[in-house]
Amino acid sequence: MKAFNKISAILTVLIIAVFAAANIILLNEDVTSGKPHKVEVSRIVREMENGAAPDLSGCKYVTSVTEYGENFYISESDYIIREVNGRLYRFDYEPDVNTEKTRSILTINTSLGAMSFLIILVMIYIRLKILRPFEKLSDVPYELSKGNLTAPVKETKSRFFGRFIWGVDMLRENMEQQKERELNLQKDKKMLLLSLSHDIKTPLSAIKLYSKALSKGLYSDKQKQLEIAENINTKADEIEGYVSQIITASREDFLSLDVKNDEFYLSELVDKISLYYTEKLSLIKTDFSVESYTNCIICGDPDRSIEVIQNVVENAIKYGDGKSIEISFSEEDGCILVTVSNSGCTLSENDLPHIFESFWRGENAGNEKGSGLGLYICRQLMHKMNGEIFAEIVNGNICVTAVFGKA
Repeated sequence: MKAFNKISAILTVLIIAVFAAANIILLNEDVTSGKPHKVEVSRIVREMENGAAPDLSGCKYVTSVTEYGENFYISESDYIIREVNGRLYRFDYEPDVNTEKTRSILTINTSLGAMSFLIILVMIYIRLKILRPFEKLSDVPYELSKGNLTAPVKETKSRFFGRFIWGVDMLRENMEQQKERELNLQKDKKMLLLSLSHDIKTPLSAIKLYSKALSKGLYSDKQKQLEIAENINTKADEIEGYVSQIITASREDFLSLDVKNDEFYLSELVDKISLYYTEKLSLIKTDFSVESYTNCIICGDPDRSIEVIQNVVENAIKYGDGKSIEISFSEEDGCILVTVSNSGCTLSENDLPHIFESFWRGENAGNEKGSGLGLYICRQLMHKMNGEIFAEIVNGNICVTAVFGKA
C-alpha cells in the first residue's frame, strides 16, 4: 500500500505540473488566427464589391480601411490586405485576444480536468476494491503457515477476490480438518499400541514363567515338559497375533482422500494438464505432446482426476531422461485409458509390480527426494473413482495408464 501511495503522490504532482505548463503556454501564446475579425472584413469586402463605401459603424474589430498608396504596408495595428474590384485595401483590426485565450484556456483546463478526475477515480477504485481487500488477505498465508487455522476468512462480494477468498477459506477449513483427523489418528494409534502392549504382557509373562520353571528343572516328567512347550508355543502365537495387529495398524490407510464422483468432459482434464505442463516442460527443454482424442463424458472426480495425472506427469519429469513426455488416449470395454509415457525408463521389471505400494521407492529413485506415496495415492484415488491405474514398460519407455469409466 505504501508503494501505491507513493505512486498516487507522484501522479498528483504530474497532473498539477501538466495543468501549470498548459496554462503558462496558453497565457504566453498570441492567439490571433481564425478569429471573428475575419467575418467583419469579409462583410465589408462584399459591400465594396457591390459599389458601396466601407461602412465601419457596425464593426467591433475592424478599425479602418486604407486604399493602396504610400506607406500602405506600415501600420501600428494588425491588418489584412484584400483585393477589391482590382485595387488593394488594407483592413486594420484589433484582435479579440483575451476572449480567444480565455476560451482556449477553458477548453484545455476542462479536458485536463476531466482526464485527471477519471484517473483519480480509477486510482481510488483500485485502492478500495483491489488493494485494500488484498491487504487484508496478506496475513492469511502467514497465519496458516503458523497453524492458526481457527479464524475464518471473512468473505466479501469483491469481483476480483471473491473466489480467491472462498478458496483460501476452503483451504483453511481443509487444513483444520486434516489437522483434526491427524490428531485423532495419532490418538487412536497410541491407544491401540498401549492396549496391545498391555495385552502382550500377559502371554509374555507366562512364557517367562514357563521358561524359568524349565530352566530350574521343576518339570521332570516328559509329558509335562511337552505340555509346557505347547503352552509356550500357544503364548508365542498370541504375541505374534498382537504384533500382526500392530503391523496392520501401522500400514492401514492413513490418508483421508475425499472423492466426489461426478461426470465431466475428458477435455476438462486434458486442457488443465496441457495448460500447466506445456509451459513448464518447455522451460526445461522437454518435448511434451498430447495425442488427439475424441471428447466424451467420463466418470470420476474432476479435481482428483487432475491430481492423478499430475502425479504421474511429475513422476515422469523426476525419473525420466528429460527428453520427451507424451499423453495418449485409447478406449477399451467402455473405458477411457489415459496413458502418460516418458522416455528413459530406469525402472527394472522386478520393481514394476511394487510402484503403487505405500512408502516404496525403487532403485532408480537414487538421491531424488520423495516419500514413495505419489503413485500409491493415485491408485487409492482411482479405486475410489471406480477406476484403475497400472504401469508397464514398452520399448524402453515407462507407461502409466489411468482407466476412467465412460458415462
